[in-house]
This record gives sequence, C-alpha cells and structure tokens, in this order.
Amino acid sequence: MHIKTLLLFTCVPLGLTVPQLAAAQQAPATDDRGEDAATPEAMTPRRDVVVTAVARGRDRLDTAVSTSQLLASDIDKIAPRSVAEIFRNIPGIRSESSGGEGNANLSIRGLPMATGGGKYLQLQEDGLPLVEYGDLVFGNADIFLRADLGVASIASVRGGSASTFASNSPGGVINLISKTGETEGGAVQLLTGLDYGEHRLDLDYGGRLGDGWRVHVGGFVREGEGPRRIGYEGNRGGQIKLNLTKEFDGGYVRLYGKALDDRTVSYMPNPVRVTGSDADPRYESLPGFDIGHDALSSRYALRNVTLDGANRRGVHDLRDGMHPVVDAIGLEAQATLAGWTVVDRFRFTSITGRFIANFPAAIGAASDIAAALGGDGATLRYATGAQPGQIIARPDQLGGGNGLLVENIVFDAKINSFGSLFNDLRASRVDPIGRGELTSTLGFYRSRQDVHTDWLWTSDLLELRGRGTAAMIDLYDAQGVPVTQEGFYGYSASFFGDCCRRRHRVDYHTNAPFGSLNYKLGRVSIGGSLRYDVGDAAGLIYGSDLGGGRSKLIARDMNGDDAIAAAEQRVAALPLRSPAPVFYGWHYLSYSTGINWRVAEPFALFARYSRGGRTNSDRLLFGPGLDVGTGALTNRRAAVDRVEQVEGGLKYRRDGARLDLTGFWARTGEQNAQITTPGSFIDRVYRAHGVEAEGALTGKVFSLTAGATFTDSRIAIDQIDPSTVGHVPRRQARFIFQTTPELTLGPIELGANVVGTTSSFAQDVNELKLPGFTTASAFATYHLTERVQLSLNSNNAFDVLGFTESENATIPANGIVRARSVNGRTTSLALRLLL
Repeated sequence: MHIKTLLLFTCVPLGLTVPQLAAAQQAPATDDRGEDAATPEAMTPRRDVVVTAVARGRDRLDTAVSTSQLLASDIDKIAPRSVAEIFRNIPGIRSESSGGEGNANLSIRGLPMATGGGKYLQLQEDGLPLVEYGDLVFGNADIFLRADLGVASIASVRGGSASTFASNSPGGVINLISKTGETEGGAVQLLTGLDYGEHRLDLDYGGRLGDGWRVHVGGFVREGEGPRRIGYEGNRGGQIKLNLTKEFDGGYVRLYGKALDDRTVSYMPNPVRVTGSDADPRYESLPGFDIGHDALSSRYALRNVTLDGANRRGVHDLRDGMHPVVDAIGLEAQATLAGWTVVDRFRFTSITGRFIANFPAAIGAASDIAAALGGDGATLRYATGAQPGQIIARPDQLGGGNGLLVENIVFDAKINSFGSLFNDLRASRVDPIGRGELTSTLGFYRSRQDVHTDWLWTSDLLELRGRGTAAMIDLYDAQGVPVTQEGFYGYSASFFGDCCRRRHRVDYHTNAPFGSLNYKLGRVSIGGSLRYDVGDAAGLIYGSDLGGGRSKLIARDMNGDDAIAAAEQRVAALPLRSPAPVFYGWHYLSYSTGINWRVAEPFALFARYSRGGRTNSDRLLFGPGLDVGTGALTNRRAAVDRVEQVEGGLKYRRDGARLDLTGFWARTGEQNAQITTPGSFIDRVYRAHGVEAEGALTGKVFSLTAGATFTDSRIAIDQIDPSTVGHVPRRQARFIFQTTPELTLGPIELGANVVGTTSSFAQDVNELKLPGFTTASAFATYHLTERVQLSLNSNNAFDVLGFTESENATIPANGIVRARSVNGRTTSLALRLLL
C-alpha cells in the first residue's frame, strides 16, 4: 500500500499542502494565483484567506479543506468561561465544556471519544502543539492553554487533510494565533462576576519600535471562587506572553515567551437524581446540592494525605486543582532562499504542576454505606466541618437532608514534567508550469514529549452538600473502633480496588518528514501531501497494576501517633524497586489527496480522501498491549490508531453572505484504556458519516453566524465486547449546532450565542440517555467613547441544565447518577479601555 501511494505521489501532483500552521499575520497573503500579495507581517486576520495549515496563504474558495476562523471580536461575544466554550462555536467540533477551565473532552466529525481529552484533535498555539498528545491522563492540552486579549484569532482545519498538517492530528487542528504588534495599540480590561466569584485584569499592548522591530506583550491575573460554589478561592493565577519581531527583506525573526501559573477547579462528575427510564430520563438536583452551581469541592475537605512518588508522607492541597506551571521560549524565522520561502518554528516548554480533584466512586444512603464498610451497628461522626468529632445521630439528615455519603476518590497527580521540544522546518515555492503553477513544500518535524507523573490517589468519605460546605466523615464499627482516619478510608484508591498507584517516567520522540504538491490550472487545483511519522517511547513505569508480585498495600503510620489504625493498613506504595521498562517504536504513513474546482467567482466545489494516524501514549502503558517484562508491545497495532476519511462539499461567498457545506465519512480503528473504569480496555473499529454546515450573513445593523453538524456514528467491530457492535458511541449526538445573532445600534451591540445538542447515550451499551439541551449566552456592549466600552455578558442566561457525560451506563437502583453538567448562569461585567 505504501509503495503504491508513493508512486501515485511521484507521478501525479496531488494534494493541497502541508501546513504552515502559522499566525495569520505570519503567513503570506495571496491573490488568486497563489502569489504573495503582501508581506506576511502586514497581514490582518481575514476570514476569506486561509493561512493556518496550508503551505502558502490562499483564498478559501481555492482550497480543498474545511476551515473556520474566529476573530478576537467573536471571542468577546461568546462570553467564554474556558477555551472549550470557544471551541463549541467551531462546526464539527464536539466540545464538552463542563470540566472547568481545562480538562475538556474534544472530538470531531464522529471520531470516537472513548477516553478523556482530545485524542484526534490537536490544540496549537502559534503553529506548534501545546503537548504532543491531546489525551495525556491529567494532561489534556487545554489545561495548558488560556485565551486572553493577546489572541488575534483562532483558526481551525477539520478533516483528513490535517493528518499531514501535523503529527497526531488526523481529525483536525485548532490553532490560537497571537498578536505580534503589527497594529499599534492595545487594551486594559477589568472584569468582575456579578453572580459568581471572579475578578480579572487583562492587559495587552503592541506596536512598532522602529528600524523593522515590533513588540507585543499581554496577559492576565485573576482570583475568585469560579463559576461554581466551592467554598474557597478556586481560580487564582495568571499568564504573561511576550514576542519581539525583527523584519527584514523577504522575512522576519521572532523571539517569544510565555509564563503560565494558574490554579483552576476541575469539575468532575457530580451526583444528580434521575427518574423515569433509561430511554426517557428526567434529571434534577438532589436536595442540598444544585447540579448546575455546586461541585464536589469544599472548604472542609482541602487536605489529601498520601505517600508521594518516593513513598514519603505528604499533604497536598485540593485548592491546587488543575495547576499548570508553564514556561516556554520559542524562536520563529522566515526567509527567502533561492526562490524558496523557508520557515522554521522552534519551542522549548517546561510544564510542571498538579492535578487534584474529587471523583465520586459511589453515592449512597449514609446508613447503607456505614453498614457496608463498618458492619452492623456502625456509627458516623464529623471528621471536619463546623462540628468535628460530633456523633451523627441522624444519618438521614446529612447533607442538609439528603442523607447521602460519597465514597470519594481523590485524583491526585503530580506533574513532574509534561515538558516538550518542538521544531518544524519547511520550505515552499511556486513555479510556473505550462499555463498553471505548481506549489511545492518539503519539511521535517521533530518533537520530544515527557510524560513524568505520579498518581497518588486516596479514598475518603464525604457528605453530599452544596455551597462548598461538605464535611469529611469518620466511620466507627459497633465496638467504637475507627474504620476511617480523619475522614480517610484508605490511603489508596480503595474504592477502585486499590488500583492506579502509578509512576511514569517515559519520553516520546517523533520524527516526521513531509511534503506536498499542489497544481493550479485556471479554476482547478489538484494536489496531495504525505507525512511519514517515525517514533519511539523509552522509559520506566512503576505500579501495583503491573502484577509480577508487585506490592499493592502496606501498613504505614500516616498520622504519626505510633499506632496502625485500620485506614493505615490500606496504604498504597509504589514498588520503586521493580519498575517495568517501556521500549518500543512505531512508524506510519499519512497521506491526503484533494481537488478543488472554483466553478465561479463566489462558488467552489471540493473533494478529498485521506488516511492518517495517531500514536497512543500513556493510556497504552498499563494495559494488555505492553509486555511489562521487555517493554515491547504485545500487539504492534496498538501503538497507532488509524483513521480513514472521505469528504466533499461546496463553498459560497458573496456580498456579506457565506456558506460552507461538507459531507464526510470516517473509519477509525482504536485501542485505548479508560482510567475511571479500571481494567476497562477498548479494541474497536468505528464508522461515522454526516454533514457539516457553516454560514454567515453580515450587515451594518444585523449579523448572523451559524453552524451545524449532523453525524451518524456506529461501533462497527468490537474485539472485546461484541455486544456493542451497531451501537452509537457514547456521548455522540446526532445533531449539534451553534448560532450568534447580533444587532448593532449605533454605540450599542446586542446579541446572543446559542449552542445546542440533541440527546446521546451515556455509554456504549446504549441504555441511559443524556437529554439534548440548548444554552443561550447573551451579550451587550456599550461604547461610551471611542476608547471606552462597557460589556455585560450572561453565560447560560436561562440557567439551563445540560449534561455532557455520565459515569453510569444505566439508572442505578437508588436513582443517583454521576454526571457532569454545564455551568449554570454566570454573569460578568467588563470595562475595557483601548490604549
């Protein structure tokens, strides 16, 4: 197959491009012939010019790819509380924006979402990845990404062509493009939450310094409880970004840096009451716990006592939440050499921090859990809260009257390093051939990605109570002997079968040569691109999950009282003397061919076929695909998930009207592991087809943008559980949509951002449904003067309940489901001064 493909590539000029993956102001604009129409540094982001993921900037109607762009003004109107909420406004993207400011689950055009993160969709910042793998456990790419006033635009490329644009991105690429000082000025903005805890200061400024130099600097600081009531300051920190550019004839050199140190709450699935049937469920909040405004976080449950990665006792603060500490430095250069436009992008990033959050393993009546864990006659006492040590005479009154206890797992992960090094070198040129022109691109990509983490999970008992006031609970048996210690049932993942005490010290290396040819003759462009990824993984992993006589539990005095209590006999320790090696490699070819016909000035048709792949990373390490004796793969197929895609459609643009319509088909082979269901592994083939639409109407008074995606996705083959064949993959809705109508009335702008989804199945068994829902976020901006504006934004203005995931496949006997919902209504007021 590879030989045939290479011959086809050699004999016929196929494919559109290999990506520039550059900022809009960093790539050449072109006229209809593909020739430079302006210097790259003079460009302002334009919706009708493609500059991300193409070899040279090109009119959208002359490209055989599906692209979208959101400008900074669009982002302001969305009123996002996270970057995932921005991504909901890109057609084809399934963005579950319910995890807080990070930890979102992302997918595209029916590609599966078997685990967390964005496995087939790569998030980038200025043309390079945040991390090489978007589904790193406790390292989803959006955790390390923040949108602020320094963002010029967000560009996306969707579909199979992305498999040759960048490594590990067969579904698509979303690129956050930074301002670089091409326009003099900036802004300072003060934002405060009117009905939630948020205080934020944003600042950006850029401009020219003379003699070809220009600079941009921007960032933010913030503090507050966040969109949900958790009882403490959960969001605090900030970011600063700086870039300095020197222009010269035919190119530029840019040095840039970023520092991010930000703590945000991770909203895990929370308890919700579900009545009715699996097929027709009704979701409602439990007494004392509002599913849209509360979270399983509390000012009375802030300590996690555990053994660290060196098996030393430590106390970790749950207020750290998702705590990325990112320091990045990069260099970007463009020059013209012997008729070739050469661009090199380099970035070194240090990423450390922590991910810590409460995850409900089970919820039940306090009396039932007490009897199950402590036996008949067991009693409960408050371990923390307003009355620590007090006996709970009426367990049915816990949680403000709901009488519920949570068997809680503290997901505590130390991020020792998710650091990376990326370099992308490419050269492009345009040559006249006959009556047309041939655009050629050659390049080489190299990366190193660290995965150095310690998983330090524990188990405790927590009452279910909202407003951040839940107390940890102690349990005593009938003889008064404590079963727990200061609320901890075990210093291990006791409620998950003592699994998952792990340490990763693995490095991943990727090398990828690539090339593309595109021939444009009159109104027709035909082309193709190739990318060949070669990589390896090397390192050590430690964990009781690995077997081979590795210890699971030890006894350890965790509170220093020289005695071993029951909970202290359930202490998980890492088997530091018996690691397992990781040592394997992979290689795969990605290719894409496409044709575009510009039928008329405002109208074009295109078609494309692609095959790509995506390397599995840390989710492969503790599963059956790895031989823990040799570090090699037991099944080499497990190293790479392959995606085959066909797409075609039309594009129309005239007089303020725009319409893109794309049909797509995809086949995905996947192997993976699901950590919230320990021991659950996936080996499947999925198929999906559907239609994606995006359009806009732009006028002086009224404007409208809209997008919608219809998807029919099925499990075609399941090697582990054949009963799922023919089922719809979990959380895959048939129809998602987004629209933003806007009125401009002199100095006043009014509008709303409406996002909706039809129902989906919670899990692959296709029993419990997640109901469809629609949220509307309203915005109003008043320009007091040319330089001062006041904005009011209400996210989820009608306080709609909307559920994006459920850990339960069916309604349990007690009717309590663990589900993750979108945030309830949050309203903010912002004052912006243009500089």
